[in-house]
Amino acid sequence: MQYHWDFSVLTRYEPLLWRGVLVTLAYTVGSVLLGLVVGLLLGLGRLSKSRLLNIPLIALIEVFRCTPLLVQIIWIYYALPVLLHIQIPATIASVGTLSMYTGVFYAEIFRAGIVSIEAGQWDAARALGLSRWRMMRLVILPQAVKRMVPPFVNQSITQLKNTSLVSVIAVPDLLYQGTQITADTYRPLEVYTAVAVIYFALLFPATVLAQWYERRLAKAGKGS
Repeated sequence: MQYHWDFSVLTRYEPLLWRGVLVTLAYTVGSVLLGLVVGLLLGLGRLSKSRLLNIPLIALIEVFRCTPLLVQIIWIYYALPVLLHIQIPATIASVGTLSMYTGVFYAEIFRAGIVSIEAGQWDAARALGLSRWRMMRLVILPQAVKRMVPPFVNQSITQLKNTSLVSVIAVPDLLYQGTQITADTYRPLEVYTAVAVIYFALLFPATVLAQWYERRLAKAGKGS
């Protein structure tokens, strides 16, 4: 059986696809920004020597890292409201889950970046009489951020792909719009090919930029 491709059927659905792209980008940017806040708080908490603080944080991080994001989205949207006896809108469930999921990965990046700073830098900051907050802000974080940027960028790129999972709870992102168009046209091959091309067009430039920045940092490190 020979299949006849016909992408012309998609032309009248361009507004839906563009709307899906905008929703996808909005969810990506929003969850990345919130994830950075979550990651910073969790990462700094993980640096504490208090087991009372560390054990719950480790448990939280591992729960989100070791369960599939799709399962988390479904559970928080459908199961959590049953437990709390409240209604959680799809937008809040999606952004909250995406932010926590990427936030726990950012937390480990923050923690690893800070821990990687040589002991001499910490000792020098203490010798200057800096408080822990000023030491972190003026000495440690500026050096650590350079090492954190490449993994941050890679995780943020991955987050754009992760947003496609929110379509399962009817958030009108790019994949959801593609599903709606498929139901209307019965042309899944053309629709999902177009969706894949759009995702590639969004992700590939960001990937190239991240690789360029990593090479630049590597050269700067050798030069110093």
